[in-house]
Amino acid sequence: MYSDDELESAVEAGVLTAQAAAAFRAHVAQKRATPIVDEEYFRLISGFNDIFVVIACLLLLVSITWIGASVSLVFGAILQTITAWGLAEYFTRQRRMALPSIVLLLAFVGGVLAIGGLILEGFNLSYDLTIGISSAAAAIAAWLHWLRFKVPITVAAGTAALVAGVMMIMFALIPIPGMRQWAMMPLTFIAGISVFMLAMKWDASDTLRQTRRSDVAFWLHLIAAPLIVHPVFSALDIFDGQVGLWQASAVTMLYMAIAIVSISIDRRAMMVSALIYVLYAFDTLLEQFGIISLGFAFTAFSIGSGLLLLSVFWHSCRKALVQFYPGFIQQQLPSLR
Repeated sequence: MYSDDELESAVEAGVLTAQAAAAFRAHVAQKRATPIVDEEYFRLISGFNDIFVVIACLLLLVSITWIGASVSLVFGAILQTITAWGLAEYFTRQRRMALPSIVLLLAFVGGVLAIGGLILEGFNLSYDLTIGISSAAAAIAAWLHWLRFKVPITVAAGTAALVAGVMMIMFALIPIPGMRQWAMMPLTFIAGISVFMLAMKWDASDTLRQTRRSDVAFWLHLIAAPLIVHPVFSALDIFDGQVGLWQASAVTMLYMAIAIVSISIDRRAMMVSALIYVLYAFDTLLEQFGIISLGFAFTAFSIGSGLLLLSVFWHSCRKALVQFYPGFIQQQLPSLR
């Protein structure tokens, strides 16, 4: 199986023409009887060797970190960071292995985050400021990693670290009593919308979803979805143990709106992120009506059946929905085929 990155590399090397690569993608899409642009494909593993390499990398990283931590925790984190970068030079830069690249990226960024936190502990800073500065350092590390290796998830990891860093530094430097309690959810929602817009920018640059930019957008959508969904559903107080009909109706309407957005942009992450809230709301509602033992089963059956139907008719629904949008909006959305 050939990845889009490998096809792009073949085009750049002159092995294939751009037309031949496009024809190959179209042939694969036709063979699968579904448009490739609507499959939301991203490469994770190409064989069991990826899993084998990940296990070996984790064993090496854990052992080296453990040995270094016997000297000091900071030294252990430094060894982890250096080792993760060194392994990425081969498995990411040369072998282009997707799953090991993701694991090594997370190990590198996590190591930088740990180094920052452990060093700043000695300066008697507040918890918020310590986490904020460490997260900002992790975001810079992710940016450097992106410049070197171009792993698609790196942009999302760096963005998540940047969001956490900005929010925690803001809480630390703005001395307003109780600010975290009343400002956390609104700021999280604003951050989610910002990440969503960034993801749409990456998506709009590759509406045919044939390059690495589409993979970057996928991971950004995966980060943006919970940042948007959690504050919205938390505002409905569905986790207080008492879910009324109006709350269940509001959850349903919100999920329908999320579904429309998801279908329009051809991304399923928001629907998946919101699913737990819908399941919980209707399970709690059925329990209040006396359906205790089978409440979750009935809810899961209904929602699961609906999602399966949507997956079958996803392309038809997109085509029917997107055709009503103005032309300038359609140009920014994934192509219809």
